[in-house]
Amino acid sequence: MTTALTHRLHPEFDVPPSGPKAPLGEGASVRTPYGSDPPVLRKSLGVLDGVAIAASSTAATTSIGIGLGVTAGAVGLHLPIVMLLAFVPILGIASAYTRLNKVEPNMGSGYVWVGRSLSPWLGFLTGWIGIVSTVVFLSYTTAVTGSALLQLAGEAGLHTLGGLRLDPDSTAQSTAIGIVILVAVTFTAVVGTRAAATLQKWLLVFEYAVLLGFCGYGLIKGSHPFSLDWLNPFTIPSGQALAQGLLLSVFCYWGFESTFSVNEEIRDPEDASKAGLITLFTMLGLFLLGSFAFQRVLSQDELVGHGAQGLTFFGDRLAAQPLAALPLVALTFSAVASLQSGVIPTVRGMFAMSRDRTLGPLWLKVSPRYGTPAAGTIAIGCVAAAIAVLSLLIPKIGDLILASVNAIGIVVSIYYALTALAAASRFRGALKESVGEAVRAVVIPVLSALFLLGLGGYLGWTFYTSADHFEVSPDNGWFMLLCPAVMLLSGFVAAAWAKWVRKSPYFVTGFSTTETDPAPLGAEAA
Repeated sequence: MTTALTHRLHPEFDVPPSGPKAPLGEGASVRTPYGSDPPVLRKSLGVLDGVAIAASSTAATTSIGIGLGVTAGAVGLHLPIVMLLAFVPILGIASAYTRLNKVEPNMGSGYVWVGRSLSPWLGFLTGWIGIVSTVVFLSYTTAVTGSALLQLAGEAGLHTLGGLRLDPDSTAQSTAIGIVILVAVTFTAVVGTRAAATLQKWLLVFEYAVLLGFCGYGLIKGSHPFSLDWLNPFTIPSGQALAQGLLLSVFCYWGFESTFSVNEEIRDPEDASKAGLITLFTMLGLFLLGSFAFQRVLSQDELVGHGAQGLTFFGDRLAAQPLAALPLVALTFSAVASLQSGVIPTVRGMFAMSRDRTLGPLWLKVSPRYGTPAAGTIAIGCVAAAIAVLSLLIPKIGDLILASVNAIGIVVSIYYALTALAAASRFRGALKESVGEAVRAVVIPVLSALFLLGLGGYLGWTFYTSADHFEVSPDNGWFMLLCPAVMLLSGFVAAAWAKWVRKSPYFVTGFSTTETDPAPLGAEAA
């Protein structure tokens, strides 16, 4: 995702520290704990830019092409109902984001909101989860991108190179090629131009046109009849299978909130909320269309068996070459866009945390040439590449995807839940208003949070009880539990370092350094 997220220093906005405070964006000078004025972010984005950011982050083509096969491995031919059920709590989470963004647009989003309303420790953990989950996502998407390119090479008749047989399911080959692409998209994130943003919008148009065309055709021409059982969650084999399917579906929706990470660069904060909701409902429509179409065209064994190459097989079943290659081209574009969309929002979240000295000053540096947080962008790319190399411990792409999305799904459920609880706490004054307002502002976010916390907790428990030894394998419950556990525990370690070594004032007040005179909690307008 390359967008016109241009950063500029505005020395003319500076006022003496003892002078009166102006609203942010209207001449305010905000001193960071590092003792220097942070860059002011230019408000240059609109609703369509926000939609492009969020749509690239959710990566519908990748979710459909790869995620449906992985989810079918858990729930069988119940993809439509699982996608629909997972959407309900996510919509509640989206309403929480919208309300919080209305009263406090901040690129730190959950990190700032949770820290202020619940606890600085939980706020930092929310920000940290967003960072580490995206880094893991980037590392496995690096391999997915390489795999898609190897599949394209195979479709073009290139099966060997220098005596080496090209294997799209090889983590080593896919990662090597994917890292080259990761380097390229990191560079584009550094130089970030409007032309590249426009290109990405057209890539999204191409992806969606291919998805709508092939899935619509598959829905009509598929050989497997429609079945009401596809919409019956009670025939899913077990509670654990349902929980895993729901968590994998939550992962598919993950990314709609990326538009809130650039809300300081969107001209009107309301546009960020509109973009997030537009993206979320668009994803629901695409996921339902893809679920029905895949089940009309492919059997359960075909869905599960082809895994990361599911979209390629789906295209081959519906058309002859070269048309059959179009879904694979769309998947490749989607994977590349996902790499771009992972880098930029993550660096902006870290930018917000660095303003509070909860992270180091590296993330606050803005390139005077490109006007972007270049140093942080390059650092994130390097870390993602290093994690991608470590993932070679899992030799098969399908196994790597399963391990990654389960780990991310668990921590993202916590990340979303904390943000929803922060909204409920912040707007608890609505409980004294009408019943409808109380339900929308407090009850729905709380229920959505509890659902996701229960889902993640239940799946974690089943992972723990399903094994009696440790093994690096997605079939080993302890390994599947270790990944999210490391993500969470590392967050508490980093928080302790920020509090007692960096001595960040964030852990004293819970407020971002960009705030002036915050309104009392629970008093904001809903």
